[in-house]
Amino acid sequence: MGTKTTCRRLIKAPASQMLVVACIFMLLVESSAGSKARHFKWDVEYVFWSPDCIENVVMGINGQFPGPTIRAKAGDTVVIDLTNKLHTEGVVIHWHGIRQFGSPWADGTASISQCVINPGETFTYRFKVDKAGTYFYHGHYGMQRSAGLYGSLVVDVEDGRKEPFHYDGEFNLLLSDWWHESVHHQEVGLSSNPLRWIGEPQTLLINGRGQYNCSLAARYSNSSSSQCQLRGSEHCAPEILHVLPNKIYRLRIASTTALASLNLAIGNHKMVVVEADGNYVTPFAVDDLDIYSGESYSVLITTNQDPSNNYWLSAGVRGREPKTPQGLSVLNYRPNSASKLPASSPPTTPAWNDYAHSKSFSNKILALMGSPKPPKNYDRRITLLNTQNKINGYTKWAINNVSLTLPPTPYLGSIKYGLRHAFQQNSPPESFSNDYDVMKQPVNPNTTTGNGDYILAMNTTVDIILQNANALTANVSEIHPWHLHGHDFWVLGYGEGKFDPKKDEKKLNLKNPPLRNTAVIFPYGWTALRFVADNPGAWAFHCHIEPHLHMGMGVVFAEGIQHLTKIPQEAIACGLTGKMLMTANHN
Repeated sequence: MGTKTTCRRLIKAPASQMLVVACIFMLLVESSAGSKARHFKWDVEYVFWSPDCIENVVMGINGQFPGPTIRAKAGDTVVIDLTNKLHTEGVVIHWHGIRQFGSPWADGTASISQCVINPGETFTYRFKVDKAGTYFYHGHYGMQRSAGLYGSLVVDVEDGRKEPFHYDGEFNLLLSDWWHESVHHQEVGLSSNPLRWIGEPQTLLINGRGQYNCSLAARYSNSSSSQCQLRGSEHCAPEILHVLPNKIYRLRIASTTALASLNLAIGNHKMVVVEADGNYVTPFAVDDLDIYSGESYSVLITTNQDPSNNYWLSAGVRGREPKTPQGLSVLNYRPNSASKLPASSPPTTPAWNDYAHSKSFSNKILALMGSPKPPKNYDRRITLLNTQNKINGYTKWAINNVSLTLPPTPYLGSIKYGLRHAFQQNSPPESFSNDYDVMKQPVNPNTTTGNGDYILAMNTTVDIILQNANALTANVSEIHPWHLHGHDFWVLGYGEGKFDPKKDEKKLNLKNPPLRNTAVIFPYGWTALRFVADNPGAWAFHCHIEPHLHMGMGVVFAEGIQHLTKIPQEAIACGLTGKMLMTANHN
């Protein structure tokens, strides 16, 4: 007889109070037996490091770069006591892909969900990881992600459940890009008139490791690249994936790049895509995959190639004219030596502007059978036009002609306590003028700043149309990967030119669209998303390219904040909320 049945009978029948209390305790223990609280103590500080064999300063955690990998099981509670040891700047960390049901103040977005953690302060992030998948975390204040504040977050299935696919082993691959110029220098350049653009990264990193101004694969090349000597090799020696022949391995791949869109491939090995952004997809095989900043995937590879050889894993730039060499790693078939170079050259990255290749990959991503389906109809549609603009000569990015500037008081606190002067109360535009030509430079390049938010009614279905356009320069339209905090959305489809409801509505996929938290809009195109506003909080929705967000490319959604009961004071005790709470405590 099970514990639940026994306890029901005891509670209904005459029984001692001690027995009833014991039963309730047993039920609580039984219900939480599979989940744990996983505690971490982190210090964030600058450290000397050589990510690409050139010594520099990186933002590390507990003296390491990238930061420690968090591993938990679905249903677990993660608790991180984070101490800021940066001396002169604040910090927050966003847990990318974790939806933060019931803990919106732990989302880690400065000025939106929380105050920055000041130098010397400790803030405790406590949140539940409700869904298995491949995630990561990163700084979300200024451009601290570019400074190296990031790491992997993996959520395994809870005890008693299995993944819908088999594998014999797994590896984490965290992809990033790296500049030798400090982020402070970059930030000043982005805020200058004229604009001083950050340029292309010097190096692509795989798990924080890369090689600058040399090539692991120099012997295959006709260029003047020298063979790497791997100075400071304890930090920059290539990541080696040790495998056994005739096994299946899961690669968990996440991109925390600040700028670069990437293409990943493994010599002679096909990849079967099985997961995207923490959601299962209908498996499909590819020779290479495009991955944009903010995205994550799981792929399966079978080690069925010639076991006497090793093989290259390569990551190359897509969507921008590449001026950065490929990032390389080695798939090492045991018992071969890990230092044995592969017999053939690394896989060739597709042409940077071969968007047909990119779109073909994106359109293959479909939800696994049995996944949640989107509501058939929407309650509200918001169309977001992405444009590059000017304000008094300064270059900005804007959404519906508003460039986002965040207020000093977090939205979560100011909305909860009705502080109407904390940010602009008028809602940003829901769309843009019908006569705007997305294929041409803006007739009027001027824009304005703003920090109003979109108030979403609880449990309503919201459609977002991301609309791309020509930038300030003729014949230029850039790729923008958009990330939504606090939710997953269904990617209903992609299209060319300006979205036309009459023509394009019928093209949308309501049958098996994938659930994601990050989606790309291609140059001169549109992307249609749908989500349910079912998570009380204040949530960022923004381009995941670090300098674009820094220049205003984002919006804020707020929903159901009145339903939140206890918001930790330390999360919102700054700006006007801080003054209000201080006055209340004194009274």
